[in-house]
Amino acid sequence: MGRTAPLGPQGVPSAFRKHEVAGRIAVGAHCLDGDEQADRTVHGGEEMAVYAYPFAHYARWIADFPHHKAKFVPGGVSENLTMNGLVEADLCVGDVHRIGGAIVQVCQPRQPCFKLALHFDDNQLPKAMVRNGRAGWYYRVLAPGSIEAGDIFHLDDRPNPGFSFERLVEIVNFRNPSPSEIEAMASMTGLATWMRNAAREQLADR
Repeated sequence: MGRTAPLGPQGVPSAFRKHEVAGRIAVGAHCLDGDEQADRTVHGGEEMAVYAYPFAHYARWIADFPHHKAKFVPGGVSENLTMNGLVEADLCVGDVHRIGGAIVQVCQPRQPCFKLALHFDDNQLPKAMVRNGRAGWYYRVLAPGSIEAGDIFHLDDRPNPGFSFERLVEIVNFRNPSPSEIEAMASMTGLATWMRNAAREQLADR
């Protein structure tokens, strides 16, 4: 859970810093109840409602950047949910997960912004997150509900078993989609709207 507060030497308004919440919390269509977003262009809204990050990545971050060890803890990269037992390689685009009483859908990867650098006082962190693909993912909320720490995630549906989330990350960060990928993405169930629209525009321009 995060509250808007000054971040970095220039005091940029941000709810980047997260703290653990005890008990159940409501998950709404746009965010977790009480979780603020100072800038809705990078977090919050229908397709960035819940940011999830794998707990397993923190050990690797500590190995790569040991001087930031104290900040590489659950919530350390501003995630809403720290996921145990799930990483990007386990996902496909549009996967539907049931967590507690909420149903959520994997719709897009995180694209780290300058606030990650401000929090760690290290401009290399956003670049490293893109380079290594350990950026986590955003959930769209299909059915609001309540969750709490320790809830188990369940895969309820996998509408795109042939399109891995890692493949999507590669397209977003490193290369243009192939013609067949453009056609698939234009109508892909669960994919973020801006990505579907971009694919449709490319098809229209052919």
